[in-house]
Amino acid sequence: MSLFKRRVQYKESADTSLVLASIGGDRDAFGEIVSRYQSLLCSLAYSSVGDLKHSEDIAQETFVDAWRKLDTLAEPEKLKAWLCGILRFKVSRYRRKESRHNNSDSAELDEQESPQPQVDETLIREQEQTLLWQTLQQLPETYREPLILFYREQRSVENVAAELDLTEATVKQRLSRGRKALQTAMVSFVEDTLSKSKPGASFTTAVLLAISTISAPKAKATALGIGAAHTGSAFKWASLLTVFAAFSGLIGSFFSVRASLAQSRTRSERRLTIKIVALYLGIALAFTLALYLLKTLALGNSVNAQGYAIASQLVVFAFVISYLYLLSFMLTRVPQLRAQQRLAFPQAFLAEGDRPDAKRREFKTRATLLGVPVLHFKLGMPEPGDKPAVGWVAGGDRAYGLVFAWGGWAVAPVSVGIVSLGFISIGALGIGVLSLGAVAIGVLGLGAAAVAYKAYASLSALGWQSALSGGFSIAQDAALGPVAFATTSNSEQAAQLTNLTAFNHHYLWVLAVMSVLVIVPAVWHSKVVRQRMGQK
Repeated sequence: MSLFKRRVQYKESADTSLVLASIGGDRDAFGEIVSRYQSLLCSLAYSSVGDLKHSEDIAQETFVDAWRKLDTLAEPEKLKAWLCGILRFKVSRYRRKESRHNNSDSAELDEQESPQPQVDETLIREQEQTLLWQTLQQLPETYREPLILFYREQRSVENVAAELDLTEATVKQRLSRGRKALQTAMVSFVEDTLSKSKPGASFTTAVLLAISTISAPKAKATALGIGAAHTGSAFKWASLLTVFAAFSGLIGSFFSVRASLAQSRTRSERRLTIKIVALYLGIALAFTLALYLLKTLALGNSVNAQGYAIASQLVVFAFVISYLYLLSFMLTRVPQLRAQQRLAFPQAFLAEGDRPDAKRREFKTRATLLGVPVLHFKLGMPEPGDKPAVGWVAGGDRAYGLVFAWGGWAVAPVSVGIVSLGFISIGALGIGVLSLGAVAIGVLGLGAAAVAYKAYASLSALGWQSALSGGFSIAQDAALGPVAFATTSNSEQAAQLTNLTAFNHHYLWVLAVMSVLVIVPAVWHSKVVRQRMGQK
């Protein structure tokens, strides 16, 4: 078997695996298909229509159509031919549409009385002049001047020689060499321009964003379904990890409130705890549904997309204000209620651990560093006048750590909480240099919504330099997303400014580490609290 045949069979085998995975809902696998064939489809389209933008639009529509109809591909190993067939159909339809449009324009021009040059013609002439100079400036002046004069002086060698004070033989020699140099320069210019026009990471991203709201094709054969489920497992785990990490702060908050239930001693305290849990979850759910609804409306009504984008940022702002208010309410109301319940039901607080000064209400190491406990965790329900937990590693309703803090309000270089503030902050609302949360605010933000210098989010990203999102992406310089607003949006330059490649390579590992930082302390704290403070 020849090397060429082996390569073809390997590629067909790889195509089959990717098709099976895509049918199983693996969008990453389909992204690999796009990355593998985007250059081919864009090149074929450009060769047919002669316009870079329209050729990429046609190629993108081809991939979106392919995603919808992937389950109709009877022979996955013939993926390339199938994609090319869809492309040729779309090119043919584009040509017919352009032909009708051009005929209509010609009729309108015939009806006009004054043959004034159109704006489009002016732009075309300007582009021609730009391209002409980009080519001519690559020639040495010795050859450029005779060439320009020759074609502007009725192709007369004699006139050129007279103008430049040269002999006709010298002019002929320079014209000959200049034409050869011009040919080389033009070939180089065409090669360089075509190379730069090659679709890159942003094209793949644009296709994946376009299919993000389109359900996965369903396999029509059991064998396809089984293969897809097997090969698509990596993508499913990646998606699960992304969602899990984005809401890990909220999960940590749940464990914290669960610990509060173990400390509750009266019906009123339990009701307040449940009320707070319901409010946290309700606000998060309303926030997510509102952003998803606005995204759906924006995609269905591009004319009003900007208004929906503004509304999305108001939703994010409302979430931030709601969580800050709810945290403030929790930190104030819980101690107040405990004081009231002690007076109303003193018999409920007779246990040794329920005294306000009981040592089991906190865990503090005797070992200190620079006068600060190494570990300090608050384990009892907050009482009026309680001080926050302070340590190198601290945890509680209010926690301040010199290295790490976990709690309702957490402040530390690495902080985890309902609202967290630090160099690395993780929470329902994370504020820091590197932040992750339902809403992440900082220099680099990752979450369901992000407001940052570089913002990456699943639903809404508001960035200064760049924004990447599966919903709304708004930035000063570059934005990638289904609904994107920036100086450059959904382009190769935008992909470079957002560091898309590096982000794709590393973000899952970052989310995995952050998830561990959130969940592990929350589970440990909840377990210890229930052991120490729970009623038997």
